Amino acid sequence: MPDAMKTGSSTTEDALRARINAAASIGLDEYMDAANTAYYATGDAIGAAGDFITAPEISQCFGELIGLWAAVTWQSLGAPASFNLVEFGPGRGTLMADALRAAVHVPGFHAAARIHLIERSAGLMERQRQALAPYSVQWHGDINDLPRGPMIVIANEFLDALPIRQFEYTADGWSERRIALDDGGFFTWALRPADVRVPGYVATTPGAIYEDSPAVAAATSALAARIAGDGGAALLIDYGYCGGESGDTLQAVHKHRTAQVLTAPGAHDLTAHVDFAAVARTAEEAGARVFGPLEQGIWLRRLGIDVRAERLMRDKPEAARNAIITGVRRLTDARAMGSLFKVMALAAPSLPALEGFDPAPAPKDMP
Repeated sequence: MPDAMKTGSSTTEDALRARINAAASIGLDEYMDAANTAYYATGDAIGAAGDFITAPEISQCFGELIGLWAAVTWQSLGAPASFNLVEFGPGRGTLMADALRAAVHVPGFHAAARIHLIERSAGLMERQRQALAPYSVQWHGDINDLPRGPMIVIANEFLDALPIRQFEYTADGWSERRIALDDGGFFTWALRPADVRVPGYVATTPGAIYEDSPAVAAATSALAARIAGDGGAALLIDYGYCGGESGDTLQAVHKHRTAQVLTAPGAHDLTAHVDFAAVARTAEEAGARVFGPLEQGIWLRRLGIDVRAERLMRDKPEAARNAIITGVRRLTDARAMGSLFKVMALAAPSLPALEGFDPAPAPKDMP
């Protein structure tokens, strides 16, 4: 049966059905927001026993290199006596724990860092509290809750989980793809004519899909404005494309396999590929400089992931060495995560360069 399968009653499903019954249909962004809010509430999604695994859980090298990147960025800021070290969507706390362990060797970094996590899931907060037990941590629901001051931000696989909208080209022009209920009460797709600006590169042939994300734009704008105003940098790592592409990238994942998008909302992860070109435009409009995007594999190798892996393998038994090699390959190989995942950095205009990136273009008002 297609994506319109109906499942057993649940709080999330019942709430969504009530919204649809009241309005005839709801936007995909509304559906996705409700589903993911329920999904992440328990904190059981990440890891081999969950539905998906993220880079920090694959290899400790990932978080360690990010920690050293953050320390070098802090030094580039003039090593302020106090700064906000922030992670958006920190998962189980693995990345931040690895980053702090690596950065402990940089004099003054730990003493200056004020650790802040952007998280709304009570279940994940508890896991983060355990992983970061040696540190003083503050949790926030939104970037606007963060204290003012220079900041270094890490956002690994955060933007892909923010809600998107989808539009489909029909014989009558562009229509928004929405969620409705069929006669049997199954979740199903519905179309509603829409007045939407679509980039010129998107095909105007029947069935063509265009995606955008006001939620990604809002988060990017708020982050870039804070960085431009208070100083600092942000590291954005996610799967996505660099611009000029279109199509349906929405997917559901359950137990490391794809699932049906309109089945059991709240029971599996809903994500979409990030349009990094759109992120860059939004960030620049908010006053930040943009570095990248680069393929994840290229960026990690520039930061020395192969050297770090070699050091980790010293005096290790063969099984441990093979596990380290396998993890690094998964993160860097173009046939795995190395090409699909991109790395972008946002920076205050005063920062001329960031570790691992090519020089950013000169600001528009400079010769």
